[in-house]
Amino acid sequence: MTTAETKAGWLEPPLSAATARDRVRELLLTCDQAPPPRVVDDILLVVTELVTNAGRHGGGLIAFDARLAEDTITVRVTDASPVVPHTHARDRAGAPGGFGWPLIQLLSDEVWVRTTAAGKTIGAVLRTTAHG
Repeated sequence: MTTAETKAGWLEPPLSAATARDRVRELLLTCDQAPPPRVVDDILLVVTELVTNAGRHGGGLIAFDARLAEDTITVRVTDASPVVPHTHARDRAGAPGGFGWPLIQLLSDEVWVRTTAAGKTIGAVLRTTAHG
């Protein structure tokens, strides 16, 4: 791909995290150089967490988008809640959850949140090449 080229993903929201993963996996197959399996796993984990969190904490998934550019993929998820994600204190032993948002931040090269008229959009940028 040249610098100006971008390969777009899907703009309609997927029905599930599994569908979102499948769509992103298909998009990654169009990369000039196939991403290493570990990189694909990390990208798909971030996709899963973003889509799951939109449904679980964000009032429902409104929009989903994935785009390739150079050696990165940008995943954007819009949900119905304007509340910005945050990390919960792990003070309740055995309480489920609380790991998704920190995981998204750890695995992504860049994460941003923008409030919208409908709620918020969370974007995550990840490299499609081996991590350094």
